Amino acid sequence: MSIKTLDAVNAYGNALKNSGNITKGGDDSFSLGGADKSGGLAFDNLVSSALGDTSKAMDASAKVTVDQLNNKADLVDVVTTVQNAEMVLDTVVAVRDKVIIAYQDIIKMPM
Repeated sequence: MSIKTLDAVNAYGNALKNSGNITKGGDDSFSLGGADKSGGLAFDNLVSSALGDTSKAMDASAKVTVDQLNNKADLVDVVTTVQNAEMVLDTVVAVRDKVIIAYQDIIKMPM
């Protein structure tokens, strides 16, 4: 499955907006539900949530696959959950790659 990095980041952002974690303020600014006391974003909460979602998607995929082997689930269900797990994992990997690139760019900046 080939997915562009920007598409993955946009999809992840849309997923956050749809889940209600991001709210729009009166001054057209956006805030994340897990802001820390200083008003900044709780990045560790965001990463933990993304990894938890990935783990849940992989577990659901494995469960449906076992159910299908026991004739308790349709093959369509297996394909759907596997594709969902793959999409979630690809999104997390794309965001991770962008964070690493941004970190490397910051490290290269002259002091």
